[in-house]
Amino acid sequence: MSVSGESRGRSQQMRTKAKELNEAAERSTDPEERRRLKEKARRLQEQSEQESRMDDRGMDPM
Repeated sequence: MSVSGESRGRSQQMRTKAKELNEAAERSTDPEERRRLKEKARRLQEQSEQESRMDDRGMDPM
């Protein structure tokens, strides 16, 4: 797999994990746990978007 393909795969994994964290947050009854999960999901989503943008420009984020 090319570096570009690996970056895309990593970005997709991060988006999937962010979605899972958001779903877990929605199920959580503890407000603090819900906040923590949503924040972690937000950071993962931002990182995924950043890697996608870098990949689109043909740059390796490493």
